[in-house]
Amino acid sequence: MIVIKYLSYGYRKGQQLFEGLNLTLHPGKVYGLLGRNGAGKSSLIKQMAGLLFPVHGSCTLNGREARHRDPDMLEQLFFIPEECQLPPVTIPVFLRIYQGFYPNFNLHQFEEYLRIFRVPPDSHLRRLSFGQKKKVYIAFALAANTAVLIMDEPTNGLDIPSKLQFRDIVRSAGCCDRLTIMSTHQVKDLDNLIDNVIMIDQGQILLQADKAALTEYFSPEPLDLEILFNRVIDQRS
Repeated sequence: MIVIKYLSYGYRKGQQLFEGLNLTLHPGKVYGLLGRNGAGKSSLIKQMAGLLFPVHGSCTLNGREARHRDPDMLEQLFFIPEECQLPPVTIPVFLRIYQGFYPNFNLHQFEEYLRIFRVPPDSHLRRLSFGQKKKVYIAFALAANTAVLIMDEPTNGLDIPSKLQFRDIVRSAGCCDRLTIMSTHQVKDLDNLIDNVIMIDQGQILLQADKAALTEYFSPEPLDLEILFNRVIDQRS
């Protein structure tokens, strides 16, 4: 569980991005953090990952302060940044270095995800394109089987076929106990994966609700998230 209480944060003194923000996220759900560019999505999930620190308030992950990033917390958390930096080594060497940090890592799953992504398992990371590197990062993250998985704009850098592969892999890796958060401004890329919606704009959470309930409220017909987000923004303005 991730619990944010009265969190305030700003990049510069006197310029608050978040002020008194409250949010609770539960295991077993896939949360979509939706917002326009500059809305505060990346800053919010970096607070959850302990990469940014609140000025006031708190952010806890399974009862531990995220900003402390202690080893017991980190082995149950995986964060995929928008820009993935990988060391200049082969995939087998990468595995030997990093898989030991995650006690639930599953090598068979990792190899299967690479196969679906069509990335050769003996590839040298330095020779891969940005999109291919991101596939390796995503495959490793899912195979780590952490209690919390946070993804910042996970489909950026992926072409259309790769986005389809990404959706297939995330669905196949579904876990009833995992808490997954995916931030995006490309709403259609993640529409079919999300079961709970968080909409953020200008550093404020506009709403958090079950996707099916929102769809029923705004339209009697099935409604995609992009239309839903635009309707919420329009109502706010």
